[in-house]
Amino acid sequence: MMKTILLLVLAYLLGSIPSGLWIGKAFFNINLREHGSGNTGTTNTFRILGTKAGLVVFAVDFLKGTLAVLLPTIFGVTGISPMVFGLLAVLGHTFPIFAGFKGGKAVATSAGVLIGFSPVFLILLAIYFFVSLYLTSMISFSSVTVAILASIGVLILPLTGWVLPSYDLIFTIVVLALATLIIIRHKDNIKRILNKNENIISWGKNITHQKHKD
Repeated sequence: MMKTILLLVLAYLLGSIPSGLWIGKAFFNINLREHGSGNTGTTNTFRILGTKAGLVVFAVDFLKGTLAVLLPTIFGVTGISPMVFGLLAVLGHTFPIFAGFKGGKAVATSAGVLIGFSPVFLILLAIYFFVSLYLTSMISFSSVTVAILASIGVLILPLTGWVLPSYDLIFTIVVLALATLIIIRHKDNIKRILNKNENIISWGKNITHQKHKD
């Protein structure tokens, strides 16, 4: 029991690593909270620090979720779903203890959680995300709609026996929780989408035009 508790805490602490904030300060002498949207996640890192830094931050945030899901396997813990560890990592990313509980919007770390537990499900969602991003040029729209699609998929796909061959109650609950968190974290973006003044990607230049704070 003590090992399980310690690993759950570790999952949260892994998620709490504010990669964008730390990389910005260490290598660019830039505090991301003082630039662009003020967010420390992947999108604002691309905007302010450039493509290379953005890719590194995305990779770290993604792997935080994957590693958290793998913790019980690595340390031989049973009796609790790996998805619970993943959920704690996402909560750490969103409310990081190392960054004043002000973190990212949960997308990259949630993706890392899914690939660690159900890679095919994540691949299907990723295909939709990138097609949507290409067609709309809006990261926020793609993020919110992929969260909605994940919610529908986790409920419907087990009925078909395809991708998710059977219901896993904890997996279903955690996916719904992650999707809800992503949507809530994008509430301001949703308002701008409805008002038709959301930020869009500038293909071939930097990742986005920054008109508004996220």
